[in-house]
Parts: sequence; structure tokens; C-alpha cells
Amino acid sequence: MMMEEPMAQRKNPFKRHRFPREIILLAVRWYCRYPLSCRDVRDLLAERGVTVDASTIHRWVRKFGPEIRKRAYGAHRSWRGLQWHVDETYIRVGGRWCYLWRAVDQFGQLIDFRLTTKRNAKAARAFMRQAQEAVRLYHPLTIVTDKAHSYAKVIGEINARLGPEDAIRHVDRKYLNNRIESDHAALKQRLRPMRGFQTMAGAKAALAGIETFRTIRKGQFENCEPGVANEIDFVAKLFLKAA
Repeated sequence: MMMEEPMAQRKNPFKRHRFPREIILLAVRWYCRYPLSCRDVRDLLAERGVTVDASTIHRWVRKFGPEIRKRAYGAHRSWRGLQWHVDETYIRVGGRWCYLWRAVDQFGQLIDFRLTTKRNAKAARAFMRQAQEAVRLYHPLTIVTDKAHSYAKVIGEINARLGPEDAIRHVDRKYLNNRIESDHAALKQRLRPMRGFQTMAGAKAALAGIETFRTIRKGQFENCEPGVANEIDFVAKLFLKAA
């Protein structure tokens, strides 16, 4: 079995960037943490005497949003609860509506998300498999969903593999899913200044950063406490080994 490459040997993600890592991480954190567009971040940096194009900030987000997510979940993954609330919402990508599948536990901690162009059993199956992998392949005791048939079909398939003693309890009551509905609303408020994404790749990269910074802000990683100063310190420490 191949061992994971030590963090100290990782390729430096800041190599060949003209701006120092502090500026790049600041711009990415502002964009992912607050309801700002790339132009807003550009103007805020300009107030600090840093001149950078909005397109450059967009490229930073596409590169470092997923990188921050990978490092945070790789080194600071924390336990998630055994009751999952699963639902999908809509976001606009390239002028069309796409489906953002999301799951949180009973404490409001994000399990995972997945962006797809279709809303069907295949997409639901891929999301549930990804969510289980995100929590290191354990399965929840209960999954709360709305009455979409795709969830019942996929959970039934999972239970067929688990057997009756380990079967997941499926609760399909929409009024019991207010926890994730409110989390959708908070995410949508953050996404509103963007007015949609141009490409699926750009949307997935930005969402990786945004969802990760929402988790950081709530203190839902190991060794991460709520508060802006703690957030800044947490992100900086993710890149201490990048020489």
C-alpha cells in the first residue's frame, strides 16, 4: 500500500507566484469567508496598497480553495455525528441551474457536498458514496431526507449490503430537515454576490473553499477555535511546510 506523501515533501503551491503567500491566503480567505466578489476583494486589497486583478484573485480561489480543503480535512478532520440530514439545493452555473447535494449531521457539521448537472438516483448514489468516504467509510444510523424517491432507492441499496442488523434508518419527513434547509439559506446568502458561476470546474473549486471556510468559522475542525484571529492562524498553519 502506498504511503501518503509527507507534508514536508509536498510541492510548494506558492512557487512561481509573484505575490507572497500572505497576500494570496488573505485574498482567498476574504473571498471564501465573506459575501464578496473578486472585484470587491481586489478593491479591499487596493486599500492596503496591493494592486492585483480580479481575474488573478479568481485563479487563486480556483487553485487554493481546493488546496485549503485538502489540507484541512487531511490533518484536522474531526468526528461527525451519526444522524445525517441530506438535501439538495440549486445554484446557477454557466447560465443553467445545477444541483448542489449537501449533508450535515445533527449538530450542523458539514459531512460533504457534491455539484451535479442532474438530480437522479445516479447522482444521489455518487453523493452518498462520497459522503461515506469523507467520514472514513462509517455509515450513519439515521438519514433524514425529503420524499425524493432517489434517496429511498439509494439508502435501500446501502441497506441491502449492510444487512438488517446494521441497516440505516431512513426518515423522509421534510419538516424534520430544517437543519440543512437553514444551512442552505446561509450558504446561498454567501453565494448571492457571485450571481452564479461560469463553469462547473470554477464552481466546484470555489465551493470547496467556501464550504471549508464555513467549517473553519464554526470551529468544526480539530485544533480550530472560533474567532477571526484563530481562523487566520489555522489557515496559516496549513501551509507551514510549504517551503
